Amino acid sequence: MTAIIDQLRSAPRSVLGKLPGVPGDDDEARRPLPVSGMLAAACTLGVGLAALTTLTLVGWIAAPRGTLGSGLPGVFRTAAQLWLAAHHAGFAIPGGRVGLLPLGLIMLPAVLLYRAGRWMARDADLRLRLPERLPKNSPREQAQARRRAQLVLVVQAGVSLAAPYALLAGLIALVASNEITQPFIGEALFSHFVLAFLAGALATARMIGPWRVMLNLLPERVRALTVGTAVATALLLVAGLALVLVAVVLNFDQVKELSSVLSPGFVGGVLLILLQLLYLLNAVIWASSYIAGPGFAIGADTLVAPTGVQLGTVPSLPLLGALPESGPVPAWMMAVIALPFAAGAVAGVMVARISPSPSYEAAPLWGFLTGVSTGVVAGALAALSGGPIGGGRLAAVGPSPWEVALSVALEVGVAAGISAGVTNLLLLNKRARTPLDKAAAPVRKAGAAIAKAASKVGLAESDPRPLPGHWMDATEADTQEIPVIRDDWQDEHASAAAETQAQARPPRPAEAGPPRKDIVDESDDRGGHVIYLDPYAWDKD
Repeated sequence: MTAIIDQLRSAPRSVLGKLPGVPGDDDEARRPLPVSGMLAAACTLGVGLAALTTLTLVGWIAAPRGTLGSGLPGVFRTAAQLWLAAHHAGFAIPGGRVGLLPLGLIMLPAVLLYRAGRWMARDADLRLRLPERLPKNSPREQAQARRRAQLVLVVQAGVSLAAPYALLAGLIALVASNEITQPFIGEALFSHFVLAFLAGALATARMIGPWRVMLNLLPERVRALTVGTAVATALLLVAGLALVLVAVVLNFDQVKELSSVLSPGFVGGVLLILLQLLYLLNAVIWASSYIAGPGFAIGADTLVAPTGVQLGTVPSLPLLGALPESGPVPAWMMAVIALPFAAGAVAGVMVARISPSPSYEAAPLWGFLTGVSTGVVAGALAALSGGPIGGGRLAAVGPSPWEVALSVALEVGVAAGISAGVTNLLLLNKRARTPLDKAAAPVRKAGAAIAKAASKVGLAESDPRPLPGHWMDATEADTQEIPVIRDDWQDEHASAAAETQAQARPPRPAEAGPPRKDIVDESDDRGGHVIYLDPYAWDKD
């Protein structure tokens, strides 16, 4: 699609550049941002409608029974209705409305809009309009002003893509209307504008740098809240996907039986598989609502929840064959309610690590706010995943948005508040110890360097070892027992040497008591490096 847009961009300029008086330099004549946004929106709609028209034409050829309308105009009208359904714009039908739309189909316009937003940003030279990079250690006011300027540019790019995209969607809604299905023009305008704005703003912000840098555009608290909400929501969706896969595996025979009853044929079977894949995201959100506790409904007066299952006649979609049978649910299935608490605990740790709070009571509050924002997101996803299928009993299909939002907010919020408070306390204690360790580290390093240098020049021994002998301090010298002088004493040096040799010999069995350690050989002074205390010095004078 970007190649088509580049050709459309270069073709008018190549023609105009041949006219006299018209500048032909592509770098000097860049389009304004609204013009680039309008071209990107038009090309996105063209490529998307072409893809859906091809898919619809294949289905019309495989089943030419007038289901998709009469002739090629009916095929194009059906493709336009699918394009509106991809943006979650509902239809009015006789006796009710259709609001249960496949969320997987939204990936097609989302990817196209993101690519168109990247092209729009390059075509309008938005990189040159970004504020210049600030040097390190710049004032905080300048960094905040730069961040605000970047956000303003991102919002302008999103509006430049979303405004013409929504207006063109209104024209498509008028064309897709017929005597059976009538699109809601208000929903079409709103859904197209929101999706294009998010895709265009995200594509423009991606030009600033990697995803990590994009998060730095937000204030620290908002960034922590956003990451925590995204982590908790992602964990809930992953748990829902695992639950759906397990249910399909356990009830595969029933799913296979429903598929054989429809007998769609080869082409119809491929389209049926594609349709179920498009509704897979809806099923994942329903499973997440089941994990949260409120569950979901498949028609009026029905409920699929951990507390019990009550079903009636369900639509003949093979994916719905994975639903449990009506009746009580095994007690061990109640364990799935612990998954939202686990998701909240992980989200609370992320919030505390991204933005630690200096006060102990602030961290649990921000953790609980993360749970509230996660509940709001879960409620919005529940509202998008469900909806009526006509009138009568199938007017209520899917989870209740407000019940899901309340349950997720309480479960995730409580767990996130506790984990954020504990994590913040550990981080504060670690930071309180870190300055002392950092201050003592240079002193220890300098002492080791001085000792190493002194050992090299001979001022200190490089391998100090304990000196032999017994060293007595003042207290021990005062309390030391005075040795007894024997009558046959002649020379103190000889007597000391004899007693030292006697101590070196193993004691005899008849001898009792430990060997004396207060007398050592003072004749060996190791060249004057060892000084001994003579216990007989008091009797020599």
